[in-house]
Amino acid sequence: MKTKYLTTLAAASILSLGIVAGCSSPQADTTNSEVETNPQANAANSEVKTNPQADAANSEVETNPQADATKPEVETKQTTATNPSTDESIAVRFYTENGVAIDGTDAVAYFQQSKPVPGNSKYTYEWMNATWQFANAENRDLFASNPEKYAPQYGGFCAWAVSRGYTAPTEPNAWKIVDGKLYLNFNQKVQRDWQQDIPGNITKANRNWPGVLKN
Repeated sequence: MKTKYLTTLAAASILSLGIVAGCSSPQADTTNSEVETNPQANAANSEVKTNPQADAANSEVETNPQADATKPEVETKQTTATNPSTDESIAVRFYTENGVAIDGTDAVAYFQQSKPVPGNSKYTYEWMNATWQFANAENRDLFASNPEKYAPQYGGFCAWAVSRGYTAPTEPNAWKIVDGKLYLNFNQKVQRDWQQDIPGNITKANRNWPGVLKN
């Protein structure tokens, strides 16, 4: 009877151990471990944080070499806002006969003596690829100190012609000083036409000069 009781007790103990073992199923622990340390999930998170394609795209947007390459071209266009065909690019020249300006007339004498005075080959000055002759050394030195003050306007070409958009030769007797500047014309008849509207003709000539030298 005692033996039967012990056998029954042992069987009950074994059954109890089986129940306890069933309550702590290793399968459940394995599932929990997979959720907590899922290498694929971590790898996905890592890929999102350090995606080289995404970074490369951002880098391309921020430092796009093609976009930067267009900047110098725009700047170059801005820098070419200066027109190369402006009048400043035209080399100014003076009307001469055999290389001598105003047919050898003293340019300073127009201002000092209010008339054309023939120059002397003893007193010359080279300026603007022309030889300027003077009646005396004093006039020569005055001219040399400030050629632009005494030289005729529009390179010594006819003031009337320049106002009309072309050039023509001049003669020393067809002259006039206006506002401290010397103007010459083709002849005295043309000068009378020019004098009909001196301010207007000067304005037109100033607008045309030195562009008329290209004609």
